[in-house]
Amino acid sequence: MLLSSLVAQASPLSEQQVQQLQGLVSQLNPIQQAWVSGYLAASAQLAGGQVTAPAVSAANSATLTIVYGSQTGNARHVADGLAALAKAKNIAAKIVDLADYKSSQLKNEQYLVIVTSTYGEGEPPENAVSFYNFLFSKKAPKVPQLKFAVLGLGDTSYEFFCKTAADFDERLAELGGQRLQARADLDVDYDAAATSWNNALISVVEPEFASAPSAEVINWPGQTSAAASQFNKQQPFAAELYTNQKITGRDSTKDVRHIEISLEGSGLTYQPGDALGLYFNNDPALVSELLSLTNLEAAAEVSLANQSLSLAVALTEQLELTQSYPAFVDKYAAATANEALAQLAADKAALRAYLVDRQIIDIVREHPATGGTITAQQLVDALRKQQPRLYSIASSQAEVEDEVNLTVAVVRYDAFGQPHLGGASGFLAERLAEGDKVRVFVEQNNNFRLPANDDTPVLMIGPGTGIAPFRAFLQERDARGASGKNWLVFGNPHFTQDFLYQTELQGYLKQGLLSKLDVAFSRDTAEKVYVQDKLRKHASEVYQWLEQGAHVYICGDANRMAKDVHQALLDIVQQHGNKSAEQAQQYLDELRVAKRYQKDVY
Repeated sequence: MLLSSLVAQASPLSEQQVQQLQGLVSQLNPIQQAWVSGYLAASAQLAGGQVTAPAVSAANSATLTIVYGSQTGNARHVADGLAALAKAKNIAAKIVDLADYKSSQLKNEQYLVIVTSTYGEGEPPENAVSFYNFLFSKKAPKVPQLKFAVLGLGDTSYEFFCKTAADFDERLAELGGQRLQARADLDVDYDAAATSWNNALISVVEPEFASAPSAEVINWPGQTSAAASQFNKQQPFAAELYTNQKITGRDSTKDVRHIEISLEGSGLTYQPGDALGLYFNNDPALVSELLSLTNLEAAAEVSLANQSLSLAVALTEQLELTQSYPAFVDKYAAATANEALAQLAADKAALRAYLVDRQIIDIVREHPATGGTITAQQLVDALRKQQPRLYSIASSQAEVEDEVNLTVAVVRYDAFGQPHLGGASGFLAERLAEGDKVRVFVEQNNNFRLPANDDTPVLMIGPGTGIAPFRAFLQERDARGASGKNWLVFGNPHFTQDFLYQTELQGYLKQGLLSKLDVAFSRDTAEKVYVQDKLRKHASEVYQWLEQGAHVYICGDANRMAKDVHQALLDIVQQHGNKSAEQAQQYLDELRVAKRYQKDVY
């Protein structure tokens, strides 16, 4: 029944209630509407049976709340795995993105599991910032009733390995919570260890839920599921490369490619804001040199992930060669009895500095094992499994249908007297011909989404390849006939060489889809101008947009650009909103909680 006809029909709702319901439903997407419908139906059933239903003890009605803080989707997948185990053991569980978790609920939780990554310099991932800030504020409640566990995902290459997980774990204990089991901090190749930790946790909590009624796993509001497809991170789709087009000028210092990939026959779907995960083959020349430097045979048989394969295949298709990491130095030094490398591995700060520009091949070049001091299996065991690279999707399926577009900056640099290429970007740019196949999957990013209301204004800030998701946003808004204003702030070194998608953007500006286009070409003027400078130049208008309900999006470099843009926004809010520094920060925090301030940074 249409909401507009409710009043005219025999309805138990008052006119005011109908108006309130209409207001709520207009803000929900179809998946959220379906969830609300199911929730209300279940509530009605429970309400109808309250008189005769037997009392259920508090222990039996408890729920295992699983929350995740994720920058790339890994923590979400581990949380999903834990929820599946809970369901198999008849343990009631709910999964909540930390961006959607109500901090006030913490004082009521009995069982809480946090799965989180760490981002930047020991900071929480974007979707966990609000909860993190709450937990370390004076508002955080004492939680003596809480039993909790924390699992951290990270990369030992970084100084602040799994710091967010450690922070959560220590703080919950300070507030009176009791650990269900010890925290685990897992490196990049985390799958087996995460499964083991999840199984151990379920064994601990299972007795406490033994007499619970039949359980199910609930995806909390804000969670959406991708359309059914048999292809995912564990089973990627072999997709055909359609187009590989360089979109920077001949004299540009950057090599940026527009990539078009066919998804025909995969059943894969995506939304603007999602990422495409991509597996790649290592450079055969790199593999050949590594074999030579270690005096190993390409055909040597090795064991990897419970399968037997040749060393050459393992090095080409399965292992990480273009990123270096501390564990390799430690294991390679031990296998080759290299004292100099062993001493380096013992000094964590010196090791991080040593690894900055070095790939695996650089380490082996400097410390070859040509004397046969390492076996094929030892080399495989020293290397870690290749992790897929994630690229922000630069297209809307409303525009390109069974296709996906990427904007890829080729990692290319000279170091130690040798040219170097990035693993995935080098594969796409140099070794994958049009018509060849590449293994891909879609990684959802529910924390980087266009507003559901097409009347809402949108401010997009994306220098360099950070423009990728905003190309998707504009295609989507165009296809939907969205009436909301769109403002793009884009930056790069040179107008003539680096204006990515210039013709498209100027076309959108001419047709009125783009209300404003501000560009910052930092090397074209005596004084360098960046995207944050453009925001400051239009500070009054930026604040006006915020006050009018605009959603703000930032995509690109996390280390400098995103922080500089954040500071510019703080200054703008402070100046034009007549607020203190603390009030300006609270203003942006409130935008973040309302999902009006979102970042896709790397």
